[in-house]
Amino acid sequence: MTPEEKFTHYVRYSVIGFICVFIYYLIADVFLPVTPQARVYHSVVQISPQISGRIVNVAVDNNQMVKAGDTLFEIDSGPYQLALHQAQLTLADARLQNKRYDSNIKAIQAKIAASKATLHQQKLLKERGEKLFKQRTVSQQDVESLLANYEVSKANQAALEAQLSEAVLARGDKGEDNLAIRHALNQVSQAELNLSYTKVSALSDGVVTNLQLLDGAYATTGQPLLAVVSKKADLVADFREKSLMNMHKNSLARVVFDSRPGEVYEAKISSIEAGVSSGQLSANGLLSTTETSTRWVRDAQRQRLHFTVLGDNQFLSLMPSGARATVQLLPDNLIGQWFGALQIRLISWLHYIY
Repeated sequence: MTPEEKFTHYVRYSVIGFICVFIYYLIADVFLPVTPQARVYHSVVQISPQISGRIVNVAVDNNQMVKAGDTLFEIDSGPYQLALHQAQLTLADARLQNKRYDSNIKAIQAKIAASKATLHQQKLLKERGEKLFKQRTVSQQDVESLLANYEVSKANQAALEAQLSEAVLARGDKGEDNLAIRHALNQVSQAELNLSYTKVSALSDGVVTNLQLLDGAYATTGQPLLAVVSKKADLVADFREKSLMNMHKNSLARVVFDSRPGEVYEAKISSIEAGVSSGQLSANGLLSTTETSTRWVRDAQRQRLHFTVLGDNQFLSLMPSGARATVQLLPDNLIGQWFGALQIRLISWLHYIY
């Protein structure tokens, strides 16, 4: 065989090999989809104080494991203790004020009792004077004077009864149902709550990460000061939409982690996200913007899937958030599963190289 024939032979087989690989790629992209766009994510809890103040004690170190309820840092409690004391004084003052109202009500009731007696006396005098006037014993002026005294006594009683109603209204309900007492108790509860916020605690188990907080820093309400990374891990992967047309929830998969080259783990699809950020419309008052692309074939849209690693998956909680992985989806037929398992096994060996 001449060199020209050998070269032609090699070119022919190379072209055939390229065509075979290209055909395999087209088939595998639909029936054996694989993606390196996979990561391990941990839920991250941003710790923000609910009050403002100077930090007097940072109780944790960077990368320290904490449990729910552990104190992370403390804020100066002095101002909030004073606020609690002031609220307690306000409560005591409200109770004392209610006692003043009670005493005032009793005094007005006594005055009303005296005014009733005076009114009764004036009424008797008026009636006696009217009888005597009919008998021509007293003058018209005397009768009018008795009648005026009676009306004055009646007006005094009405005024005292109005004062009593106003005093009872100002006093309000008895006991802890009194409005002033309830306001004061609410202030005490708020002050106690703010005082409890001076100790900031972890709400869940996790690891304190990227801690840069020092004693003396000023904490502002709602501003995150540190993060706690949860031990619960979630494996997610982004696939092109057309690659998922033969896949569904609970479809089997194989996973290879960059940190564990040569190891292949079994998994299944636990859920498929309902959408991506590019599919979200917001009511911003502007007209819609159409999508544009200068490419003949636009970029494929990717869809996010969540996976559950079968068997012992405790190692996921030990991986850092953001750890990379490669996910191979498997079809329902045995032949496709065999090729998929072989394909991800080759990828796992390649992870020893890159």
